Amino acid sequence: MTPEQVIQAQLDAYNAHDLERFIACYADDVCLYRPPATAPVLAGKAAFAEYYARERFTLPELHADLVGRLVSGKQVVDHERIHGLRAQAYEVIVAYTVEDGLIRTVCSFPAE
Repeated sequence: MTPEQVIQAQLDAYNAHDLERFIACYADDVCLYRPPATAPVLAGKAAFAEYYARERFTLPELHADLVGRLVSGKQVVDHERIHGLRAQAYEVIVAYTVEDGLIRTVCSFPAE
């Protein structure tokens, strides 16, 4: 799959609350960053699975609308509108790095 296809597959799995398909898109050593913090807030596929199973996919209204996407080589940047986490939808920019068909790094920038 191309990097864009990998990111679309994980977005589709996220919106379906399908943990198995979602986690399958990530490398074993994936790291999630929330700048300006320089240390990852989540590291490793097991931590991702636990977090999303406990903190995200239990929320019935959770879903993300894709507002826009940029692709450059192994980099994919999505502009998303997130529903179901807060009283009101909010927007976020998420930058993904895809290597060997799996998401290796994620940087999430809330638009606040």
